[in-house]
Amino acid sequence: MTTENSQQVSSRIFTVPNILSFVRLALVPVFLVLVILGEDVLALIVLVVSSVTDFLDGVLARRLDQVSRLGQLLDPAADRLFIFATLIGLAVRGIVPWWLVTIIVGRDVLLLVLGIVLANHGYGPLPVHHLGKIATFCLFYALPILMIGQAFPVAAPVSDPVGWAFALWGAFLYWWAGVIYIVETLRVIRIPRVVEPAESDTLGG
Repeated sequence: MTTENSQQVSSRIFTVPNILSFVRLALVPVFLVLVILGEDVLALIVLVVSSVTDFLDGVLARRLDQVSRLGQLLDPAADRLFIFATLIGLAVRGIVPWWLVTIIVGRDVLLLVLGIVLANHGYGPLPVHHLGKIATFCLFYALPILMIGQAFPVAAPVSDPVGWAFALWGAFLYWWAGVIYIVETLRVIRIPRVVEPAESDTLGG
Protein backbone atom coordinates (compact mmCIF):
# COMPACT_ATOMS: atom_id res chain seq x y z
CA MET A 1 0.00 0.00 0.00
CA THR A 2 1.37 3.40 -0.93
CA THR A 3 0.33 7.00 -0.51
CA GLU A 4 -0.41 9.45 -3.30
CA ASN A 5 3.26 10.38 -3.25
CA SER A 6 4.23 6.71 -3.76
CA GLN A 7 5.62 6.52 -0.24
CA GLN A 8 5.36 3.25 1.59
CA VAL A 9 2.91 3.24 4.50
CA SER A 10 4.60 1.26 7.27
CA SER A 11 3.31 -0.36 10.44
CA ARG A 12 6.13 1.10 12.55
CA ILE A 13 5.22 2.70 15.87
CA PHE A 14 8.33 4.49 17.10
CA THR A 15 9.08 6.98 14.34
CA VAL A 16 10.00 10.64 14.72
CA PRO A 17 6.61 11.85 13.38
CA ASN A 18 4.73 9.45 15.67
CA ILE A 19 6.71 10.62 18.70
CA LEU A 20 5.71 14.20 17.84
CA SER A 21 2.09 13.07 17.60
CA PHE A 22 2.37 11.42 21.03
CA VAL A 23 3.71 14.74 22.37
CA ARG A 24 0.66 16.51 20.92
CA LEU A 25 -1.66 14.01 22.58
CA ALA A 26 0.15 14.47 25.90
CA LEU A 27 -0.36 18.24 25.62
CA VAL A 28 -4.16 17.90 25.34
CA PRO A 29 -4.86 17.46 29.10
CA VAL A 30 -2.31 20.18 29.92
CA PHE A 31 -4.09 22.49 27.50
CA LEU A 32 -7.54 21.63 28.92
CA VAL A 33 -6.45 22.36 32.51
CA LEU A 34 -4.94 25.69 31.48
CA VAL A 35 -8.13 26.71 29.65
CA ILE A 36 -10.37 25.77 32.59
CA LEU A 37 -8.10 27.66 35.01
CA GLY A 38 -8.25 30.72 32.77
CA GLU A 39 -4.53 30.68 31.97
CA ASP A 40 -5.28 31.68 28.40
CA VAL A 41 -1.84 33.00 27.50
CA LEU A 42 -0.19 29.75 28.60
CA ALA A 43 -2.92 27.75 26.85
CA LEU A 44 -2.24 29.63 23.63
CA ILE A 45 1.48 28.91 23.96
CA VAL A 46 0.69 25.18 24.33
CA LEU A 47 -1.56 25.43 21.28
CA VAL A 48 1.21 27.08 19.25
CA VAL A 49 3.64 24.33 20.29
CA SER A 50 1.05 21.74 19.26
CA SER A 51 0.54 23.43 15.90
CA VAL A 52 4.30 23.49 15.27
CA THR A 53 4.63 19.77 16.08
CA ASP A 54 1.60 19.10 13.86
CA PHE A 55 3.37 20.82 10.96
CA LEU A 56 6.69 19.10 11.68
CA ASP A 57 5.31 15.58 11.92
CA GLY A 58 3.74 15.89 8.48
CA VAL A 59 6.90 17.30 6.92
CA LEU A 60 9.20 14.77 8.59
CA ALA A 61 6.93 11.85 7.74
CA ARG A 62 7.32 12.67 4.05
CA ARG A 63 10.99 13.66 4.05
CA LEU A 64 12.15 10.76 6.23
CA ASP A 65 9.83 8.33 4.47
CA GLN A 66 8.22 7.50 7.82
CA VAL A 67 4.54 7.59 6.86
CA SER A 68 2.81 5.03 9.08
CA ARG A 69 -0.68 3.71 9.67
CA LEU A 70 -0.46 4.73 13.32
CA GLY A 71 0.55 8.25 12.32
CA GLN A 72 -2.43 8.49 9.98
CA LEU A 73 -4.66 7.75 12.97
CA LEU A 74 -2.86 9.86 15.58
CA ASP A 75 -2.76 13.11 13.60
CA PRO A 76 -6.52 13.61 13.09
CA ALA A 77 -7.18 12.21 16.58
CA ALA A 78 -4.97 14.90 18.13
CA ASP A 79 -6.74 17.60 16.09
CA ARG A 80 -10.15 16.47 17.30
CA LEU A 81 -9.03 16.15 20.91
CA PHE A 82 -7.71 19.71 20.88
CA ILE A 83 -11.05 20.89 19.46
CA PHE A 84 -12.93 18.99 22.16
CA ALA A 85 -10.59 20.23 24.90
CA THR A 86 -11.03 23.85 23.81
CA LEU A 87 -14.81 23.45 23.55
CA ILE A 88 -15.16 21.85 26.98
CA GLY A 89 -12.79 24.29 28.65
CA LEU A 90 -14.52 27.36 27.20
CA ALA A 91 -17.96 25.88 27.93
CA VAL A 92 -17.03 25.27 31.58
CA ARG A 93 -16.08 28.94 31.81
CA GLY A 94 -19.33 30.01 30.10
CA ILE A 95 -17.55 31.50 27.07
CA VAL A 96 -19.18 29.16 24.57
CA PRO A 97 -22.63 27.55 25.05
CA TRP A 98 -23.01 23.86 25.82
CA TRP A 99 -25.29 23.44 22.79
CA LEU A 100 -22.29 24.09 20.56
CA VAL A 101 -20.37 21.36 22.39
CA THR A 102 -23.33 19.00 21.95
CA ILE A 103 -23.61 19.75 18.23
CA ILE A 104 -19.94 19.10 17.50
CA VAL A 105 -19.49 16.08 19.77
CA GLY A 106 -22.82 14.66 18.54
CA ARG A 107 -21.58 14.70 14.94
CA ASP A 108 -18.54 12.62 15.88
CA VAL A 109 -20.73 10.18 17.83
CA LEU A 110 -22.78 9.86 14.63
CA LEU A 111 -19.63 8.99 12.67
CA LEU A 112 -18.74 6.36 15.27
CA VAL A 113 -22.19 4.77 14.86
CA LEU A 114 -21.87 4.85 11.06
CA GLY A 115 -18.46 3.20 11.34
CA ILE A 116 -19.96 0.39 13.41
CA VAL A 117 -22.78 -0.06 10.88
CA LEU A 118 -20.30 -0.22 8.01
CA ALA A 119 -18.08 -2.68 9.89
CA ASN A 120 -21.06 -4.93 10.56
CA HIS A 121 -21.68 -5.04 6.80
CA GLY A 122 -18.04 -5.82 6.06
CA TYR A 123 -16.96 -2.32 4.97
CA GLY A 124 -14.22 -0.03 6.22
CA PRO A 125 -14.69 3.64 7.11
CA LEU A 126 -15.86 6.06 4.44
CA PRO A 127 -13.28 8.37 2.84
CA VAL A 128 -13.15 11.84 4.38
CA HIS A 129 -15.34 14.28 2.47
CA HIS A 130 -13.88 17.67 1.58
CA LEU A 131 -16.67 19.41 3.53
CA GLY A 132 -15.54 17.53 6.63
CA LYS A 133 -11.99 18.76 6.10
CA ILE A 134 -13.18 22.36 5.69
CA ALA A 135 -15.36 22.08 8.80
CA THR A 136 -12.49 20.72 10.88
CA PHE A 137 -10.27 23.53 9.60
CA CYS A 138 -12.87 26.14 10.61
CA LEU A 139 -13.33 24.69 14.10
CA PHE A 140 -9.61 24.12 14.63
CA TYR A 141 -8.96 27.85 14.13
CA ALA A 142 -12.24 29.28 15.47
CA LEU A 143 -11.73 28.26 19.08
CA PRO A 144 -8.13 29.56 19.45
CA ILE A 145 -9.29 32.84 17.87
CA LEU A 146 -11.98 33.08 20.56
CA MET A 147 -9.30 32.37 23.15
CA ILE A 148 -7.21 35.27 21.86
CA GLY A 149 -10.02 37.60 22.92
CA GLN A 150 -9.90 36.11 26.42
CA ALA A 151 -6.12 36.30 26.69
CA PHE A 152 -5.88 39.79 25.19
CA PRO A 153 -9.15 41.72 25.76
CA VAL A 154 -7.97 44.54 23.51
CA ALA A 155 -8.25 42.14 20.56
CA ALA A 156 -11.74 40.91 21.51
CA PRO A 157 -13.71 43.37 19.30
CA VAL A 158 -12.04 41.77 16.27
CA SER A 159 -11.26 38.24 17.41
CA ASP A 160 -14.71 37.45 18.87
CA PRO A 161 -16.77 38.11 15.69
CA VAL A 162 -14.18 36.31 13.53
CA GLY A 163 -13.98 33.38 15.95
CA TRP A 164 -17.76 33.00 16.16
CA ALA A 165 -18.10 33.21 12.37
CA PHE A 166 -15.61 30.37 11.98
CA ALA A 167 -17.24 28.36 14.80
CA LEU A 168 -20.82 28.60 13.51
CA TRP A 169 -19.82 28.00 9.90
CA GLY A 170 -17.65 25.07 10.97
CA ALA A 171 -20.49 23.53 13.01
CA PHE A 172 -22.87 23.89 10.07
CA LEU A 173 -20.42 22.28 7.62
CA TYR A 174 -19.64 19.58 10.20
CA TRP A 175 -23.25 18.42 10.13
CA TRP A 176 -23.63 18.96 6.40
CA ALA A 177 -20.76 16.53 5.93
CA GLY A 178 -22.43 14.26 8.51
CA VAL A 179 -25.61 14.11 6.42
CA ILE A 180 -23.51 13.21 3.38
CA TYR A 181 -21.88 10.39 5.39
CA ILE A 182 -25.35 9.10 6.39
CA VAL A 183 -26.53 9.06 2.78
CA GLU A 184 -23.32 7.39 1.60
CA THR A 185 -23.50 4.77 4.35
CA LEU A 186 -27.08 3.89 3.42
CA ARG A 187 -26.03 3.62 -0.23
CA VAL A 188 -23.05 1.39 0.52
CA ILE A 189 -24.82 -1.07 2.82
CA ARG A 190 -27.54 -1.58 0.21
CA ILE A 191 -25.02 -2.74 -2.39
CA PRO A 192 -25.31 -6.55 -2.77
CA ARG A 193 -22.12 -8.22 -1.58
CA VAL A 194 -20.37 -10.37 -4.20
CA VAL A 195 -19.71 -13.83 -2.80
CA GLU A 196 -16.16 -14.97 -3.45
CA PRO A 197 -15.80 -18.36 -5.23
CA ALA A 198 -14.14 -19.97 -2.19
CA GLU A 199 -16.87 -18.65 0.08
CA SER A 200 -19.52 -19.87 -2.37
CA ASP A 201 -18.00 -23.38 -2.40
CA THR A 202 -17.96 -23.43 1.38
CA LEU A 203 -21.56 -22.36 1.66
CA GLY A 204 -22.61 -24.84 -0.99
CA GLY A 205 -20.82 -27.70 0.69
